[in-house]
Amino acid sequence: MQILSHFSSKASLSLLPLPRLSLSTALYFRRRPSKFQFCPSKHFQFPRLPLLVCNLSSGTSQQVPMDSPPPEATLSVDSLTHDLQNQSLTSDGHDQVNNKSENNGVNNTHAVRLKLEDLNWDNSFVRELPGDPRTDTIPREVLHACYTKVSPSAEVENPQLVAWSESVSKLLELDPEEFGRPDFPLLFSGASPLVGSLPYAQCYGGHQFGMWAGQLGDGRAITLGEVLNSKSERWELQLKGAGKTPYSRFADGLAVLRSSVREFLCSEAMHNLGIPTTRALCLVTTGKHVTRDMFYDGNPKEEPGAIVCRVSPSFLRFGSYQIHASREKEDLAIVRTLADYAIRHHFPHIENMSRSESLSFNTGNEEHSVVDLTSNKYAAWAVEVAERTASLVAKWQGVGFTHGVLNTDNMSILGLTIDYGPFGFLDAFDPSYTPNTTDLPGRRYCFANQPDIGLWNIAQFTRTLSAAQLIDDKEANYAMERYGTRFMDDYQAIMTKKLGLPKYIKQLITDPSIPEEELLNPLKAVLLDIGQERKEAWISWVKIYIEELAASGIPDEERKASMNAVNPKYILRNYLCQSAIDAAEQGDFGEVQRVLKVMERPYDEQPGMEKYARLPPAWAYRPGVCMLSCSS
Repeated sequence: MQILSHFSSKASLSLLPLPRLSLSTALYFRRRPSKFQFCPSKHFQFPRLPLLVCNLSSGTSQQVPMDSPPPEATLSVDSLTHDLQNQSLTSDGHDQVNNKSENNGVNNTHAVRLKLEDLNWDNSFVRELPGDPRTDTIPREVLHACYTKVSPSAEVENPQLVAWSESVSKLLELDPEEFGRPDFPLLFSGASPLVGSLPYAQCYGGHQFGMWAGQLGDGRAITLGEVLNSKSERWELQLKGAGKTPYSRFADGLAVLRSSVREFLCSEAMHNLGIPTTRALCLVTTGKHVTRDMFYDGNPKEEPGAIVCRVSPSFLRFGSYQIHASREKEDLAIVRTLADYAIRHHFPHIENMSRSESLSFNTGNEEHSVVDLTSNKYAAWAVEVAERTASLVAKWQGVGFTHGVLNTDNMSILGLTIDYGPFGFLDAFDPSYTPNTTDLPGRRYCFANQPDIGLWNIAQFTRTLSAAQLIDDKEANYAMERYGTRFMDDYQAIMTKKLGLPKYIKQLITDPSIPEEELLNPLKAVLLDIGQERKEAWISWVKIYIEELAASGIPDEERKASMNAVNPKYILRNYLCQSAIDAAEQGDFGEVQRVLKVMERPYDEQPGMEKYARLPPAWAYRPGVCMLSCSS
């Protein structure tokens, strides 16, 4: 069976291991035809113009969120947050996770400014969930537990603060002066404990490249605990690269400056693009070197070690549930316990929902085909996870972001971008692009395949909930159906705005007066050597696009302003990361800080910063810059 086959003509999910449950309802994902193709349909059938929209110039000073109501919105589960009948189930959740409020999530009126010792630690994960009775870091299978208590153990020698995020510090209500403390690098390298923290490593499993990998877990990430701010917002702090855990297997539990700079910068860049993501509070060097074989080619070398402090409402992933379902028997009860925990703390609107006719949905013509989400909170939860994931992937496609490693252990239940490894933004339009050298043989996680893979991962997640008897097959299928509908609705809404279109138009009859040989001139920088057939397809598309703009009646300047508000001028291209890394490895952290500052306002004109908007130089295509391996 080919799932979402119209999204990609590359590797179909029919070639990948599928869950035992029926995926028949996935075929209903688009019940109405798209009214406007966003790209030529020959060869590649998935709507693709992200690189184009990535590189459209920006000239406004106001960022506009990309998650506006989709065109021709259909009835969805949309509605458990405040008013069950009128509000979207997922939109409020996304806003809460990604943009708490104006001003980077913080109301600066009477802002609280705390010292590190005054942070309000809650530690609900450790308090409410089953833990490992052992606390050693010997690599082993950890049974019947969601976590293992373990302290950071990375060796440090004169650690230094490389950079920190002001907006994340505001979420935690942390006084900026705290970052100047002499002991700050010691505290956030894990060398000195933070008062009130209760460190642990999470146990989870996952499918890697389509194959079940068994137990994985936090092999080099150690969560310090959860901080509650004055608005009762929960923020989990995690040190990545802080040392061995029982889940490290044969690795050292450490991280290098190269990968840590990339994760720190991209976490913040993605947030400022309006894309749901984990955040990064700070980045410190350890003062020690770490041995890494970047290309797995037998040529290891020493690199500077570093630790990034990641921040998220939760680091729970699909694999957090899969590991316990895979062990069956008594561990199936842990799936329910962990689901209850997630709903209680991160989806409280589902916990508090009441019965409503507006949340009953017909999934087909057969008898007993109605899904009532108010009768089973786990079904409502599965649908919301599916819709958040779909919305996230749609936003990735809208900016040309390629994650690179969409294993189920890298999928957040909150619909956040999580675990930045060999990510990349498209520099030239190539749907088969993957930034991951490990992914090159099959390109499973290439840009064009991300929507399909998102669905495949949702199928694994719903299969897990089904195994624990939390949802039935009908509810699982409905969650997957909602994934497809939400993705297409959000993607079409995003692309409509990015292309400056007021609405969809089925077809246009007349041709533009611009000579055909000149139609593609504006796109030369972002199109590869496409060949005659695809060139003709693009010319045809541009003709339709020009005619649609002419028919809209919107003045060019007005359209340009609205487009610039949703098309970023500044994207964190791999070569910008590499320039910052090269300087940081020589002890100069200024470029990391400058790139961070530029990426705080990606939609704005920033006089003097134009070089950060340039396309990559020739050296950017060398190995280790344009592509990386899975882990470092």
